[in-house]
Amino acid sequence: MNTTAHAIRHQRHNAGERPFIVIWESTRACPLACLHCRAEAVPDRDPRELDTAAAKDLLRQVAAFGQPAPLFVITGGDPFQRPDLTELVAYGREAGVRVAVSPSGTPTLTTRRLRDLHAAGATGLSLSLDGSTAELHDDFRGVPGVFRWSLDAWDAARALGMKVQINTTVARHNLHDLPDIVRLVADHGAMLWSAFFLVPTGRGRGLGALTSAEVEDVLNFVYDVGLTVPAKTTEAHHFRRVALQRQILTATGDDHAAVLGLGSLYRELRERTAELGLDAGARRVRRPPLDVNAGRGFVFVSHTGTVHPSGFLPLGAGSVRETPLTEIYRTAELFTGLRDADRLGGRCGRCEFRRVCGGSRSRAYGVTGDPYAEEPWCGYVPGSFPHQRELAVLLSGGADAESRPARGHTAGGASKQNSGEGAPQRQGAS
Repeated sequence: MNTTAHAIRHQRHNAGERPFIVIWESTRACPLACLHCRAEAVPDRDPRELDTAAAKDLLRQVAAFGQPAPLFVITGGDPFQRPDLTELVAYGREAGVRVAVSPSGTPTLTTRRLRDLHAAGATGLSLSLDGSTAELHDDFRGVPGVFRWSLDAWDAARALGMKVQINTTVARHNLHDLPDIVRLVADHGAMLWSAFFLVPTGRGRGLGALTSAEVEDVLNFVYDVGLTVPAKTTEAHHFRRVALQRQILTATGDDHAAVLGLGSLYRELRERTAELGLDAGARRVRRPPLDVNAGRGFVFVSHTGTVHPSGFLPLGAGSVRETPLTEIYRTAELFTGLRDADRLGGRCGRCEFRRVCGGSRSRAYGVTGDPYAEEPWCGYVPGSFPHQRELAVLLSGGADAESRPARGHTAGGASKQNSGEGAPQRQGAS
């Protein structure tokens, strides 16, 4: 049996020494009113934001992790509300830090501004697409016209040669629309599609939770379409469990839907996928999910400079105004604790997948108030997967995970309810 390197990508460097990605919430100012917004964005900028000098100091702190430096994603709010955005992108390039930008789909997202970002050295762009139609997307984003602005910016960025990541918040309004969204991703082209699973924080507290069975159906759908478009998840770390299970079931010739107990939502998504022709001309190579979690390869810096393991985990570990980011990431008890799988509680603590999954620490905290609690949106019963011997071989092959290389970084950051693996959506970790 092959090792986990074929099913899961591992970070190139020791995750306790340096993050794979740093997300910076450059501002909370944004003209949108998204239903799920983690930042609870407001129209005007906060006078406490890191100013240009402080933001440049943050870029130097990121560079201090060593070369190649972590990917640095500027998100918000809407980063275009900052007049120094292109100046900071250019400074990052000078400091040896690759910078990606995750803007909001608003009239500020013009071709001229995209051209300026590209010229300044931005490595990529991350955009949100939460429905395959203007009605679905604009209702979710709270402003008419966002769908059209986003598509135009997407096409303009691609024409400039920029790498584009498309982020989709998976919620009740678009559960059945996911194949149509993937069809748009396939048609317009993107280096990555990220399915973000809601975390109950900010305005997202008011949106309905998915059941663990629905989550399992969607995760397996995302795995399937990974042969059509490069796909990942954000705040759905159990996607890595699904990737391992599916690899084993393919090798053993088992019916994955039957073994994993997938339901009617999965069948509906698969049928719609076939109707849209997404099975035709599939990619030959699936993009393995990256082993990253809150505080373990991922760090979030707020608009005021406070440091968090994730944009959706509102526990602070210090401020970059007072303590170097390298020191906070490497030594703060919150970060070192989250990197210790043996501290996980409930089913996560007993799960054979805990060291390659770990569950969403943000969702655990949002639902229970305990960042070490079990993943609320995972229904897996530890030890229930039938091929434990084959699984043990895969897991033992991944024991030295942090020493294995992860090839290539993703383009953008996190959705305002944004990680995940690679470059998380606009503010999260997967």
